[in-house]
Amino acid sequence: MDSDPSKLYYTIGEVSRMFDVNTSLIRFWEKEFDILKPKKNKKGNRLFRKQDIDNLKLIYHLVKVRGFTLDGAKKKLRENKEETVNQLQMVDSLKKIRSFLIGLKEEL
Repeated sequence: MDSDPSKLYYTIGEVSRMFDVNTSLIRFWEKEFDILKPKKNKKGNRLFRKQDIDNLKLIYHLVKVRGFTLDGAKKKLRENKEETVNQLQMVDSLKKIRSFLIGLKEEL
């Protein structure tokens, strides 16, 4: 789920591959969550920025990982987005540490 820091915009196809979900789910979440506001080009194609990717990570974490309902995820983001961001950052850090330790163990 990592994005390329040199890119400014991502297509909906690229975003759906990042999260391993259908593009229809991304469009659905866009309608459901007001924090998702991708730009649209003249053709109407969605162009997601880094901020949109970060917000999608939060939504994905709440809905797909932690099992929140859509209403529950909306409420959590509305009432305590900062706590959710901190938890997600902690989970990401722990995953990186775990990956490093597994790699280290394999080298022994």
